[in-house]
Amino acid sequence: MRIAVTGTHRVGKSTLIEALGERLAEYRVVDEPYHLLEEDGYEFASPPCLEDFLEQLRHSMELLEDGEGARNVLFDRCPLDFLGYLLTHEESDSFDLEEWLARVCSSIRTLDLVVFVPIEERDRIQLPAHEDPERRAEVDEKLAWLLLDDPFELGVEVLSVHGSRSERVTQVLERVGRGARRR
Repeated sequence: MRIAVTGTHRVGKSTLIEALGERLAEYRVVDEPYHLLEEDGYEFASPPCLEDFLEQLRHSMELLEDGEGARNVLFDRCPLDFLGYLLTHEESDSFDLEEWLARVCSSIRTLDLVVFVPIEERDRIQLPAHEDPERRAEVDEKLAWLLLDDPFELGVEVLSVHGSRSERVTQVLERVGRGARRR
């Protein structure tokens, strides 16, 4: 399967990916675009500007499109993450969703499963003082809308996970196990 783990910042996505990578040894883990771009020398503004999120969106789509035939891949984030950030950015009026939507939808459809890690009632990761909790919540709400309400008819299966790290891992492994038997 091709699986992406998505969610706003500091909800446990990378922790979940790491744990899944340990349990699914045959899967290749693809780091999130932010880290990959940083490794390539891209310098992000602090806080990230609209262009920074556009660059991450571009890179995320390239990762999905370049490896379209590859199976057994775990992606840390997907293009929908960056739509969530772009649509809630203070400069969102400068972002033309229609310009990007067809390609985003096409790249998302290369995935078999999107695992959504929402903010939970009892937050599992403490937010540092410099982080904006309202922005984080806005992105979480936008991602829930994109993934669960599916206004763009993406047609990709979404699994919303909850609970502790081990409970989340179990939820994904159960879904992957069912998917493997069906194929």
